Amino acid sequence: MVEIATQSLKRLIFIVVVLSYSVFQAAAWVSEEEPIDSLQTGTEQLDSPVNTEEHPAEHADEHNGKFEPGKFIMDHIGDSYDWHIATFGEKHFSIPLPVILYTSEKGLTVFMSSAFHHGHESHNDFYISSSEKYKGKIVYLNEANEEVRPLDISLTKNVTGLLISMIILVWVFLSVAKSYRKREGKAPTGLQNLLEPLILFIRDDVARSSIGEKHYMRFMPYLLTVFWLIFLNNVLGLVPIFPGGANVTGNIAVTLVFAVITFAITSFSGKAAYWGHVFWPPVPHALKILMIPIEIIGVFIKPFVLMVRLFANITAGHIIALGFFSLIFIFGGIHVGAGYGVSIVTLIFTVFMTMLELLVAFIQAYVFTFLSALYFGMAVEEHHH
Repeated sequence: MVEIATQSLKRLIFIVVVLSYSVFQAAAWVSEEEPIDSLQTGTEQLDSPVNTEEHPAEHADEHNGKFEPGKFIMDHIGDSYDWHIATFGEKHFSIPLPVILYTSEKGLTVFMSSAFHHGHESHNDFYISSSEKYKGKIVYLNEANEEVRPLDISLTKNVTGLLISMIILVWVFLSVAKSYRKREGKAPTGLQNLLEPLILFIRDDVARSSIGEKHYMRFMPYLLTVFWLIFLNNVLGLVPIFPGGANVTGNIAVTLVFAVITFAITSFSGKAAYWGHVFWPPVPHALKILMIPIEIIGVFIKPFVLMVRLFANITAGHIIALGFFSLIFIFGGIHVGAGYGVSIVTLIFTVFMTMLELLVAFIQAYVFTFLSALYFGMAVEEHHH
């Protein structure tokens, strides 16, 4: 168990580093249209831990003051260059995050996101674009007066959320491994006692049953790592206050990297029998012309399904909960009494949805891990004559 925890720790650090890079790279091409949360309206003091500024309601139409539920929802499930803490009236409290940019002309540029002043100002010729192509992204103007994106490796909200989850899991893995060393052969206690049933569940009911007795231990570190990383980020996404609130597993760039890693492990672990089944399936020759393309497409559909299932389920849960909250402001815009009346029903449904999302947080982590184990089992399955 100590060896599994140690190997899981190594894979955790590797996966989080890859995921962190993917959030600001893969997101640039898989979600160009995804709006990013408005940057916080900080003061001039960039080293201030929490910035505040008074400004009109973010999600109200500038012309008629109407609440915009679509913008409200998308701003909350999208990524951002700051970490919003709370809003009291028209005063917003947020934590600025480091902006790290690189261009061939300027080289490496590092500053805090508070320098953008809620996206209303530029800094060192960089600014938040409002154009359709780069909406919500940091851009600058080239010599032809065209918007160009720099290499953006900023610590956005999702990247920071990943790093926080990594710190938590590193502490958990090290604590559990230390407990096993100190209490070898004894009944588990504390954190070890809490986590051991889930670790054994992944080992016995997921890895061993799906991969087989001979090969399952090879994949245990990855399966444990991906399960806990997804589960923890799913749960933290339901917490409305820092360090929760980041929609990490609801970002398709993150789920893409999870799926690509599973695909890579499956491909490199595949034995001759596995690839033989793909490129020369055991069916009558008349059907091979039909089955070979289907099998090859299936190789890529499997990770695609992993990516979309996790992204869609987590995002849908957040959208439903925020949709209920939006009803308060929509009815409140009609009449104050209607807003108060709807708020009671909305709070009841929100509590119900939160409990349901806690279940979904576990189920989605389990499903991703279980399907990954199934794919690994298919790849290493021995050929039977």
